[in-house]
Formats: sequence, C-alpha cells, structure tokens
Amino acid sequence: MPTIRALTGLRIVAALWVVLFHFRPLIWQASPRLEDDLAPLFDAGAQGVDLFFILSGFVLTWNYLDRMGPCWSTRASLHFLWLRLSRVLPIYLVTMHIAAAWIIFTLHVGDVPSPDADKLTAINYVRQLFMVQLWFEPFFDRTSWDGPAWSISAEWLAYLVFCVLAVVIFRIAAVSRARTLFMLAFLAALPPTVLLLGSGVLYTPWSWLPRIIAQFIAGALACAAVRRLRLGDTARRGAGYLSVLLVLTMVALLYYFDARPVAGMVDSGGLVALMFMPLVVTLAIGVGVLPTLLSTRLLVYGGQISFSLYMIHEPVHTAWNWAVQQYTIVMEKPVAKLAVVGLIAAAIGAAMLLYHLVEEPIRRWMRRMVDFREINAATKTTAGADRVDNGDKVVGTSAQPLEDAGKARQVQTSVRAGS
Repeated sequence: MPTIRALTGLRIVAALWVVLFHFRPLIWQASPRLEDDLAPLFDAGAQGVDLFFILSGFVLTWNYLDRMGPCWSTRASLHFLWLRLSRVLPIYLVTMHIAAAWIIFTLHVGDVPSPDADKLTAINYVRQLFMVQLWFEPFFDRTSWDGPAWSISAEWLAYLVFCVLAVVIFRIAAVSRARTLFMLAFLAALPPTVLLLGSGVLYTPWSWLPRIIAQFIAGALACAAVRRLRLGDTARRGAGYLSVLLVLTMVALLYYFDARPVAGMVDSGGLVALMFMPLVVTLAIGVGVLPTLLSTRLLVYGGQISFSLYMIHEPVHTAWNWAVQQYTIVMEKPVAKLAVVGLIAAAIGAAMLLYHLVEEPIRRWMRRMVDFREINAATKTTAGADRVDNGDKVVGTSAQPLEDAGKARQVQTSVRAGS
C-alpha cells in the first residue's frame, strides 16, 4: 500500500493539540488575551488522543488487512505484535524510566517530592513495563509515571484485539459496499458520544475503554471502506474541500459549545469527536489545500517525531512545574512568555533527539530480528528451486520470493500508526 502522507502530517497536529492542552495554564499566564481567544480550542486538546486512536485503527488496517485478514495465523499475529512493539516500545521504555528517575530525584533533591512517589512500587513497575497498567484502573490519571503513557497501554490492548479484528473486518468488507462500511464505522464511533450525552462529562469510570475500542474499530472500518473506493479526480477534489469544511466546522462548534453549552453537559465540545473519522477519511482520499499542506516535508517530519513529542512533553512540563515550586519562580508575563516558548522548543528538540537516536535505530534493529528470517527463507527457496543459469542472468520464478520479501518490508514501513 502507498504511503498516505496527509495522515502522517495529521499526527503532528494531534500531538501538538495534546501538548497545548497540557501547557495551557502556562500559556494563559503568559498571555491572558490568548485565553480569551483560544481557550475553547486548547481546552478540547485532550481529544487529540481520540484522533490518534482513529488514526491507529485506520493505518494498521491499511497496512495489515491483506496479510492478517484472509485467515487466522498465529505466526502472522505474533509478527504483527512484534512490529508494533518495535514502533512504540523504545520510546515508551525510555520515557518511562526518565519519569521514574525524575520521581526518585525529587525524593532526594529539594523539598517538593513528586506526588507520584507512592506509585513507585515493584508491582507497578512490572505493570508499566508490560504496558498493562491502565487495564486495572477505572481512571487513567496517575496510572502511568509518564502521564501520556496511559494511551499506549490502551493502544497495546487494541493491538491484541486487532489480531482477531483483522479477520472479522476482512470478511465484513468482502461482502459489504463502501457505504455500508462507512455506516458501520460511524456506528462504531458512537459509544463515547452516547456516554457523553448520558453523563455530561468525558471522564467517567472506565470511559477510556470505549474510547479506545470504539475509535480504533471505527478507524479500521473506515479504512476498509476507503479500500473499496474507486474515485476520480473530481471526487478526490471534493473530498479535499470537505476536509477543510470539517476542520472549520469542528473549530466553529468548539467555540459555539463554549458559549452555549448543551444543558446538563460539562464537556459539550466532546461532541466534535464524531467528526474525526470523516476527517481522516477525507484526508486519506482527498487532494487539495489541506491534504497537500499536511503532506509537506515539514509536517510529515513532524508526524514522524510526533510519538516522541507526545511521550516526552509531559516530563519536560513536570520538571518545569517542580522548578517553579522548588525555587519560587515568579511567573510574571516576560518570564511566563519565555517559559512557554522555551518549554515547547525543549520538548520538540528532545523529541527530535529521541526520534533519531532511539526510536528509529531501535525500531530498525527490532524489525531486522524478524525480517532476516524472511530473507533466509526466500534465499533457501531460491537455492532449492529449479532455475536455468543464462550467463549472469537467472531465468525462472525462484527469485520472486526474495523480491516479495523486500516489497513486504517496504509496505510494513510505509505508514506508521499513531500513539
């Protein structure tokens, strides 16, 4: 499958939305005017995680449905899970241990110990290590030493589900039209919204579970629908225009619900999450201003480092908050403005370093652990097959498995899912 560059670029938008959500108290201190103008948008930044969940379901289905869907294969499932670990585990483990080291640091330096010190236990370490810490808790707050890691624990559950889900969706897609699959994707995305309408708030006991399962399945079904489409240039341009309209509508609704919240509902802005799945679809199939913008080299690179940014920004934020308390830093406007710019720059710089020094090298190293078997198998097939040696040229089909293995590796790395 070809790379969908616009979806890679969308990842940095989702990651920055979450970053700005966490940094917004500092931003408001630096500029109260920004709070007046941007609070409805930044206050909804936690929903960037839901956008990541949909992207993850879509991209994994795009890359793996043909390989895992036709029939159940334990070997294919284990191969898939290892590849996912190669994607998330390096940065997850590094930031997890950075967060643990920071907790220990605050216990021995200064007089502002981390509030997470009571979570630094042996059993919790094991849960963090195996990315299952969220599975035992109704709320995700303080489940992870590195705050955003709760969503990686949720994603890990989704990866396990995907091994079976791929087989199911493959069969549904085989007998369904694209419009039916789109309808199923919309229905799959509804549970978090239904819970929001019922309770009035996004954050309720175990609300993380329907968020990951519903959004992930919605993304997977939407991808299955997109794979069945055969669109002309006019339809692709129309999808590009629609993606712009969806973004403008979501922003407008956030401001509208901020001014006129739904009666009895605290998190009215959460209703815009229903538009995430159509947005991902229109960006995947569309051409035009927004898909082109998200496909630029800068934003695609941003998408590549977005996971590192998502995982490292909270340790940076936590260290600054500790310093403010420990050294009684007065957050007047000049200091606050400098702090905001510096912290965001530091988070992005750290993300770039983590991507180039940790994420990519270890990902390639882990993938070679399974890819070399494919190469060896292909080589043995080539050596054992009947062939005719015509000078420097080998005539026959025996070289094809090796070529297929190379193509398979290219497809595996073509599109990366979100975290």
